[in-house]
Amino acid sequence: MSFLSRLFGTQADPREQWRPLWHRVVEEARDPDWYRMCGVADTIEGRFDMVTLSLSLALLRMEKDADLAPHTALLTELFVEDMEGQLREAGIGDPTVGKKIGTLMSTMGGRLGAYRKALADEDRAALADAVRRNVTMAQEDEAEALAERMIRLDKRLSRTSADQLRKGEFAA
Repeated sequence: MSFLSRLFGTQADPREQWRPLWHRVVEEARDPDWYRMCGVADTIEGRFDMVTLSLSLALLRMEKDADLAPHTALLTELFVEDMEGQLREAGIGDPTVGKKIGTLMSTMGGRLGAYRKALADEDRAALADAVRRNVTMAQEDEAEALAERMIRLDKRLSRTSADQLRKGEFAA
């Protein structure tokens, strides 16, 4: 979407239909049980890890639906927009922001691949290993609990309709 289109409001931003899902992803990442019961470190790094974990699960759900799959880039753009804003608020300047965003996207891609394979195979050991590599843990011995909770959330997302997902709702 061009700057002039946004400035003059001549074209709707296609990402807006996915903003409720983005907000739900962030809300899920902030659930205290991830930190209390699954051993995730309640730090900036741990919170970022949970945002990428929750986003990964949402993106994997979208990939499974032919109508949703083309929109994964829009949800990812909302992630980038939010992370860029966070970096700027933290005082990171323009020359560095692009480089940091590139690193974040590379990190996100690696995690997405690791989670995709382990979840598809329902390989709990591989998922726990992926968690140990990719999530800042306060308690390393809780990686299995985190993997189990990820599997439960993945199953909930599988039961979530496309309309629910657009609204930012996850099935019970």
